[in-house]
Amino acid sequence: MSAAAAPAIGIIGGSGLYQMEGVENPTEHQVETPFGAPSDVIFGGTMAGRQVYFLPRHGRGHRLLPHELNHRANIWALRSLNVRWIICVTAVGSLQEKYEPRDVLLPTQFYDRTSRGAEHTFFGEGIAAHITFAEPISDDLREILAEAAEESGVKVHNGGTYVNMDGPAFSTRAESELNRRHGFDVIGMTNLPEAKLAREAEIALATLAMITDYDCWKVEEEAVSAQAVFGHLVANAETAKKILAAAIPRVPAEPNWPEHSALDSALTTARKLWPEETLRKLQPILSRFS
Repeated sequence: MSAAAAPAIGIIGGSGLYQMEGVENPTEHQVETPFGAPSDVIFGGTMAGRQVYFLPRHGRGHRLLPHELNHRANIWALRSLNVRWIICVTAVGSLQEKYEPRDVLLPTQFYDRTSRGAEHTFFGEGIAAHITFAEPISDDLREILAEAAEESGVKVHNGGTYVNMDGPAFSTRAESELNRRHGFDVIGMTNLPEAKLAREAEIALATLAMITDYDCWKVEEEAVSAQAVFGHLVANAETAKKILAAAIPRVPAEPNWPEHSALDSALTTARKLWPEETLRKLQPILSRFS
């Protein structure tokens, strides 16, 4: 199977990731979606013989705040390009002493503190689906990332809970302390919607949570600020590139993991009742059922 014909790997993260060494045959894709515009142009290329697509989550130059992200458009656009695996690279705050800035955590769970859940599904408008989400991360893809991180000499924590807040302001100290008492491990503003929508789109997803700060619970440290976060982002971007370069060749060519058939047990509306307009809107996701 050629790289062009094979299911692709998507990477959602900072705008510098598509400039990774080893990316060949670069392309740009301006994808129109029924949910509006994605965050930016999607950058394509091949790495280790695999087709890879890079999407700058906040747009080049970091122009979009977390609440402005059109997650449905982002995931729909990647699925329309035959992406079946997504690796998310995302900045997070540490909620526990053992996770230090510039460490990497690979989440296994999420806790939802967002307020826009209605925008975190593709379904409705005549087609109902309820995905199984008890295990929101692809274990297989997470283990690939863990192996790649360890080989790259990175301090990696394999497992943990990511609590997703709205933003764009960082936590108050009361909120940070409550999240710590609940036993959550890291906090961020973007990754849970990506995971939910990827599961609905039958894409296997795992996350490189790149720790930049201690949120604001650690009183002997300076409270998190944008300036402090961006200071660690540069170093974390280089770490992410190393891990991605080692992980991409390990991703299988055939999408046959449980996440790739997630809709088999999720769709509840009889096929004969599906509105044609909604089916057209979700064609990249529902094509195997039509």
